[in-house]
Amino acid sequence: MLIQTRSIIVEKGNSEQVVERFSGPGPLYEMEGLIDYTVMVNKRNKEQEEVLVMIRWESEEAWKNWEKSDAHLEGHPKSRGQEKPAYVVSTSVNMYQVQAVKEGKASGKQL
Repeated sequence: MLIQTRSIIVEKGNSEQVVERFSGPGPLYEMEGLIDYTVMVNKRNKEQEEVLVMIRWESEEAWKNWEKSDAHLEGHPKSRGQEKPAYVVSTSVNMYQVQAVKEGKASGKQL
């Protein structure tokens, strides 16, 4: 399993705009190998907010298929000749190869 995280730091009061963009319908949800997609918000900082997107893939190959797809490339502002919104302070992306998973009693319950 491969997990991709995208941390988007925004000016205070703007996290909902990012959540809307990353929570709406889109072609990602139809991709083979997508396990799930989680969007989280951290508002504990007094000056900024963080939106953390976590995408779990069955394999690195499944993720690579998404990355090179036309649907993925068209979804990025730079590919459409747009700049990132002014309220976005920074963005970072990380990739993790899952080494172990231990399920708890609540596993399988929907939040």
